[in-house]
Order: sequence, then C-alpha cells, then structure tokens
Amino acid sequence: MLAMIPSASFAQQAPLPDKPFAEHRVVLQISDNDPKKQSLVISVAYNLLKFYDPDKVAIELVAFGPGIDLLRTNNANRKRVESLVAQGVRVDVCLNTVDTVERETGKRPDIIPAATPVQVGVGQILSLTENGYTLVRP
Repeated sequence: MLAMIPSASFAQQAPLPDKPFAEHRVVLQISDNDPKKQSLVISVAYNLLKFYDPDKVAIELVAFGPGIDLLRTNNANRKRVESLVAQGVRVDVCLNTVDTVERETGKRPDIIPAATPVQVGVGQILSLTENGYTLVRP
C-alpha cells in the first residue's frame, strides 16, 4: 500500500516518544541516500535494541535531505525499517524535504506509512538533543 505524506501545512513538531523505562535515548540521523549509510544506520538501531533491550532504549531515526530515500516505499530496506518500527523505533521524515522533492519533480514522494512526518528534520533532532537524546550520525 502506498501512502502519501500530508501537506506541510498540517504537520506539527512531533512529540517525544513515550518510553518511560528507557535508560538510554538516541537519535540517529540519516541525511544521505548512500545505500551503505542507510544499511549502517539500520544496523546501529538493531544493535542498540539487541544490546540494551527494546524497553531500555528509546531510538528515533530522523531522515532529511537525500536521507528520506530510506523511507520511500520502494526502498530495498523497507522491511528492515518496518521491523525496527515494530520493535519501538520511531522513524521521522522531514516534510521540508518532501515539499522540496515535490516542487522539483512535480510528484510527492511515496513514503512508508510507518514514518512520522515532522516539519523540520534538523529541528526534530535539535528538540530531541535538548531533551536528553544523544545524536549519532553513522
């Protein structure tokens, strides 16, 4: 099923994830469309879940710029990303980037339904780091 990301005018800054027992909070940045970097950021998330236990770590993956390609419906890593979401990882897609792609190509990119739209990807990262998250850019 293909999902379209709503217009930026409807997006709000996403609330912080509710993980009351998390002892560690990590935000993973993906801003490259390089398949090796995409695979690496996914592997880092899996390794953190395995090492800390999904209830003990809050992980948020923020995609902006060319990094939103990781969250496209036709990305080869889609099942791996959806598996992370099923384990409590939150994935965010930058609507500024989505809007830019639409302006440049005339078509809104198809993004996986599991992605949470945020208005400004870097703003989301800043908000998370200001609230105790550690930024990791694999």
